Amino acid sequence: MSATWVDSHCHLQLAGGDAHVTRAEAAGVAWMVCVGTDLATSQVALELAAAHSSVRAVVGLHPHEASEFAAQWELIEPLAVSDACVGIGEAGFDFYYEHSPRDVQETAFRWQIGLAKRIGKPLVIHSRDAWDDTFRVLDDEGVPARTIFHCFTGGPDEAHAAIARGCHLSFSGIVSFKNADDVRAAAALVPTDRLLVETDSPFLAPEPHRGKPNEPAYVGLVGEALARARGETAADVAELTRTNAAQVFGVET
Repeated sequence: MSATWVDSHCHLQLAGGDAHVTRAEAAGVAWMVCVGTDLATSQVALELAAAHSSVRAVVGLHPHEASEFAAQWELIEPLAVSDACVGIGEAGFDFYYEHSPRDVQETAFRWQIGLAKRIGKPLVIHSRDAWDDTFRVLDDEGVPARTIFHCFTGGPDEAHAAIARGCHLSFSGIVSFKNADDVRAAAALVPTDRLLVETDSPFLAPEPHRGKPNEPAYVGLVGEALARARGETAADVAELTRTNAAQVFGVET
């Protein structure tokens, strides 16, 4: 019998939509977390969650879209407090592309940290080329009780820093890439109760689909690569990441 997985981070509203949900369910994906990047995509995430019992929604403002913070925060907060929302984000810093100014990214990040703490929902973090600033702001604001570094791209040092702050680490298809030895080294040291797996679809398709559109049906391939990095069986990683996802997102299974 094949393993049953949870995709802890995907963007169904950016590609695939209902069709990707159907294929994921057929591939044995128990449920998936559809994450917003701004007001519009957060609204669609909630709509997809309402339409499919296997979809959960996270709402928030991606660092790329942080320039929209002043116009959108008052509209995002009512979505965040709704029962259909299971988390806040993805929030944080992206200094690789820097589509929004760094100070604006920080303002949006700090607000979403506070929102997650205020309403008692997990925070989903995006951090790219910004580890020092990410940890600085988390330490300033206080890390929410449930915090997830999605698409973890750091090495062992960054993994230790995140774990020391009580965070979960979620691994994407990057863990299957040949040049990702640091990510695999980080994956190998994550405690079993802090580990998650995701596709980040439609981005970062795992081998052997690298370079093609990604979808939640491929989360098992990510999980198998993660299992190899940890020297564990895919079945064991599937079970523990499924359990961890249910606990961190507060999802009854």
